[in-house]
Amino acid sequence: MNVKLYVRETREFAAFKDIDFKWSEGVGDDFPRLSVRVREEIVTFGVPGEIQVDENGVIGGGQHLTPNEVNALVEERGDDVVFFDGRNAFESRIGRFRGAIVPDTRTTPDFVRELESGKFDHLKDKPIVSYCTGGIRCEILSVIMKNRGFKEVYQIEGGIVRYAEQYRDKGLWEGSLYVFDKRLKLEYGKEELLLGECDYCGGATNDFFNCRTLTCRTRILVCDECTTEDEPQCVNCR
Repeated sequence: MNVKLYVRETREFAAFKDIDFKWSEGVGDDFPRLSVRVREEIVTFGVPGEIQVDENGVIGGGQHLTPNEVNALVEERGDDVVFFDGRNAFESRIGRFRGAIVPDTRTTPDFVRELESGKFDHLKDKPIVSYCTGGIRCEILSVIMKNRGFKEVYQIEGGIVRYAEQYRDKGLWEGSLYVFDKRLKLEYGKEELLLGECDYCGGATNDFFNCRTLTCRTRILVCDECTTEDEPQCVNCR
């Protein structure tokens, strides 16, 4: 009831009347904190001077594709289509689009360094489908990619969430979706692939834990066989 009231009240503001709310199962304890802050960038890529916004949103980003249009593009262009992960690299450990490029990123500003490194220059003439959890990061990432010479850049309308809700485990998305709340992951089918590998034994798992070292708290994957009563530690803290 409270969430529906929030949605109704938010849509009364002109700027938010068409906002795309995404629903998923959870309980109150899954979302312990809500804060509203003013930021120079909605997602901190570190290049606020490159981003322009008008009443319709970010200017000059990649073309939005619905889930159906994503599949149609792949059907038409085949292996030329490149899926480019717009999340921090650890998120892709448990789920990603089939054959996706996963840049070496720990934080969002790392994308600029990666794109300017030259390692992806061979992709600049290919159709690039950028993707992220809900589509927000790709609003900025697609602009940054186009500014650096990537000629044909797309983004998925509504991100992984919208694609996986429609196709479940029957499409091009594979594995689980990492989320930044206490649930840590969302599943989209009975035939979910376990893409993640346990940091202790290498076994298949999609279960993330925080490293128990308080100054670290790196997210690590640990399978059921390696899980003990003690919180796990990452390889750098053992």
